[in-house]
Amino acid sequence: MNPVEPRRKFLQFCGGLTAWATSAAASRTLLAAPPMVKMQLGLVTYQWGKDMELVELLDACEQSGLLGVELRTEHRHGVEPQLTPKQREDVRRRFADSPVELVGYGSNCEFHSPDPDQLQANMELAKSYIQLMHDCGGSGVKVKPNALPPNRPPEATIEQIGRALNELGEYGQRYGQKIRVEVHGKETSSLPVIRDIFAVADHPNVYVCWNCNPEDLHGDGLEANFAMVKDRLGDTIHVREMNTDAYPYPRLMQLLLEMDYAGWVLLEARTNPPDKVAAMIEQRTLFERLTGRRSGR
Repeated sequence: MNPVEPRRKFLQFCGGLTAWATSAAASRTLLAAPPMVKMQLGLVTYQWGKDMELVELLDACEQSGLLGVELRTEHRHGVEPQLTPKQREDVRRRFADSPVELVGYGSNCEFHSPDPDQLQANMELAKSYIQLMHDCGGSGVKVKPNALPPNRPPEATIEQIGRALNELGEYGQRYGQKIRVEVHGKETSSLPVIRDIFAVADHPNVYVCWNCNPEDLHGDGLEANFAMVKDRLGDTIHVREMNTDAYPYPRLMQLLLEMDYAGWVLLEARTNPPDKVAAMIEQRTLFERLTGRRSGR
């Protein structure tokens, strides 16, 4: 036998052991590491941002770590369809120079009216917001079904809303803008109604914006209602202040983590604290605790 052969085989065996040990250690590390949390907390300018100029709003978001914002219509920031091309470019530039992302626009457009003129007016307004967000650097426009009018079969209204959303989905796709349908309205906050609307609104550019309503807990409860629409969930979810027992935010966050949700959780706060930035930081800290996310702040 070649005297070198036993030594060569011994070295190969040792190398194999080392490789196995390294691989096993890496596997244990991966198993022990918590899953990466992809969702982020942002702000809807519903109450806490409604009186802020755009520069002030961006500064508050940056200070608090809420690095995404949905601009709501008719608020002091003044981002409206009346902006000139130069003003729209200025909005785009301000966001580009900031760590804060323009997530999109919160409109009041609704599509349930049996009056064809009202329906058409809302469609045209929604399209103007789509153009606005395209020009300003956003990624979508929030709309909402808002009612099931009396003296009309619910199925007819559901069909009308769904068809309107399909038209907007097609229009928005041309501009790179998602259509985000907020679960909203007295009758239309019911998740079975939203499910039925989305059975008609089958355009892939139309998404559900979960809204944390009391109706989410009706029927068979949160998990069953969430399951009805989770396959159509988009990249925005609205929450209220999360330091409350009125809504099961810990369970909602768990459901989002289980589906590996990678979008924005947008704070649509209802209160009026004197220090908005401090309140935003408090909510961000709570969000991190509920999700296991760490911002480094």
